[in-house]
Amino acid sequence: MKIGVPKEIKPEEHRVGLVPSSVKELVQHGHEVFVEQNAGAGISANDTDYTQAGATILRTAEEVFATAEMIVKVKEPQEVEWKQLKAHHILFTYLHLAPDPKQAQGLVDSGCTAIAYETVTDDQGGLPLLAPMSEVAGRLAVIEGASCLKKPSGGKGLLISGVPGVAAANVMILGGGVVGTNAAKLAVGLGARVSILDRSIPRLRQLDDLFGGRTNNCYSTEAAIEELLPTTDLVIGAVLLPGAAAPKLIRREHLAAMSAGSVLCDVAIDQGGCFETSKPTSHTNPTYMVDGILHYCVANMPGATPMTSSYALNNVTLPFTVALANEGLNALERLPHLKAGLNVQAGKLVHPEVIEALKGQVA
Repeated sequence: MKIGVPKEIKPEEHRVGLVPSSVKELVQHGHEVFVEQNAGAGISANDTDYTQAGATILRTAEEVFATAEMIVKVKEPQEVEWKQLKAHHILFTYLHLAPDPKQAQGLVDSGCTAIAYETVTDDQGGLPLLAPMSEVAGRLAVIEGASCLKKPSGGKGLLISGVPGVAAANVMILGGGVVGTNAAKLAVGLGARVSILDRSIPRLRQLDDLFGGRTNNCYSTEAAIEELLPTTDLVIGAVLLPGAAAPKLIRREHLAAMSAGSVLCDVAIDQGGCFETSKPTSHTNPTYMVDGILHYCVANMPGATPMTSSYALNNVTLPFTVALANEGLNALERLPHLKAGLNVQAGKLVHPEVIEALKGQVA
C-alpha cells in the first residue's frame, strides 16, 4: 500500500504521523511510504532520517495526498486537507468530530474512509490510541495550570506546592480516567492538595488504592463540585465520553464562587470542553479571562512536546497502521477494536456517538 504522511498544518502543531522507525517497519512489510518535505522537523527528524528508513520525500502535501492510498496524520484534517481526500483514501488520525460539524461534513462529502484514533477500543473497554496523549495532556495540565497560577500569567500568585508555613494549592480534577490520573500523579508529586471527582465507584476505589489516601476521591455531582469550588485554585477538566461532546460540568454562574485569579484548565476542549465558558486557544495565546477566572484551553496540548508525543503515539498506532496497510479495510472485520474507530465511510457518518452528537448538522 502507498502510505502518505503530510506535514501537520494546524497552528502550532509539531507532531508527525509516522516517526522514522515506524516508516522502517512499514517498508519492511513491503509498503511504500511518502513523507512531505520537513514533516518531521518538529521532532528533530530530518528528511535524510526518513529516506534512510525507506521513505520517499515529496515536496508538497498535494503530492502526498495525490500519491497515497492511506493518509496517516496526528490532528484532524484542516479544510485544505479534507478537500484533497477522495473516495479511495483511508484516513487514520485523531478526528474529534462531535464538536466539529464542518469537518464531519467535509469528510462525508469526500467519500473517504476515516478512522479516528480516539474511538479505537481494547479488550478492557479502554481507548488505547488516546491513552498516551491523555497521559501527556494530564501531566501538562498540571504544569501549565501551575504556571497560570503565577501572577505574571494572570493568576492569583500562588505556588502550587506551597512552602513550609504556607498552604499548597487546592486542585480539583474532574474525571478519574487516564488524563485525570496522570494529572493527579503530578499534582500530588508537587505537593498540591488534590480532589478527584468521578462517577464510577469502581474507579474511585482504584484511585483510593493508587494514591493511598493522598487524594480526596469524591463521587461527582453538581453539589460536590459546588462545595469544592470556593476553595479550589486550579480545576482540571478531564472528562471524556468516547466520540461524544464533553458534558458542561462547570457553568458560568459557578465562576462567581471561585476566588479571582483561580484557573480552569480544560483538557476536554477537543471534544467541546467541559466548562461552559471554554473556547479553543493556542500555545501562542493559551489563556483568557472570564469573570476573573483564568481559562487555559489549548486544543492540542501534546503538540507542545512533539518529540515525546509523536513517539508515544506511534508506539500504540503502529500495529493498527500495519494491519490497515497489509489488509486494507478487511482489517476492520478482523479487528473489531479497530472497527470501533470507524467514524466515516462511503459518504456517511457511521459511529453511533458521533451520529448522535451531530444529529441534524451533517447531511
